[in-house]
Amino acid sequence: MEAILSGFQVILAVVVIVLILMHSGKDAGLSGAFGVGTGAGPLGGGSLVERNLNRWTVFFALLFVANVIVLLKI
Repeated sequence: MEAILSGFQVILAVVVIVLILMHSGKDAGLSGAFGVGTGAGPLGGGSLVERNLNRWTVFFALLFVANVIVLLKI
């Protein structure tokens, strides 16, 4: 069980890192490469995409924290 949760932790870590890098900052970061910070595009506008990106980041960050707590209890 611990090996499965540890593998899941690695996957969650990679997903959280990628999601954080996709956020736009001063330089637009990696999100500029995917059209997140442009404000227009096929995905319906930057604000909606940015809001969904925030939601996914929070969701996976909470999964990451919960998995850490479960791993510490084992």
